[in-house]
Amino acid sequence: ALFGSEILAFFGISLFVVQIAGGLVVAATGWSLLSQPAADPSANHAPETLQDALDHAFFPLTLPLTVGPGSISVAITLGAHLRYQAGPGFAHGYPRHFIAAATGMFLVCLLVMVCYGNAARLVRMLGKTGTNILIRLSAFILLAIGVQILWNGLSTGIPQMLARTVAH
Repeated sequence: ALFGSEILAFFGISLFVVQIAGGLVVAATGWSLLSQPAADPSANHAPETLQDALDHAFFPLTLPLTVGPGSISVAITLGAHLRYQAGPGFAHGYPRHFIAAATGMFLVCLLVMVCYGNAARLVRMLGKTGTNILIRLSAFILLAIGVQILWNGLSTGIPQMLARTVAH
């Protein structure tokens, strides 16, 4: 997140390309979770371990923040946007942007820790049907987040590509 623009510049990748790719990854993950067959509530398929229950119940909620290529694209995109919005003063005398980014990352880590710490209680409270509903809702939200990231990349990238085409 803090070095997103440098990483993109090193590889020669445009920010909108990262948004498009990251949006596709996040949306595809959300779609696969949304379209997976529901567990049969009449069958007694209790998770073998607490970790198995947590993986199925909370993976969609935390995917963009804690694991996978979606987290990389989101972190790089947010970091590059932060640098773009801060302007050239980001690295020269404007530590408030760095402090804001670090505080945001810390708060996200704290929130994930609280969610993971209370996951077992929530799984017991929700039961199989409630957990399945939570998975479906969070998968849909994940799909929507991916489509939004993709849309942001397309709405920025298409005008840039058209401008380059017209210029040549």
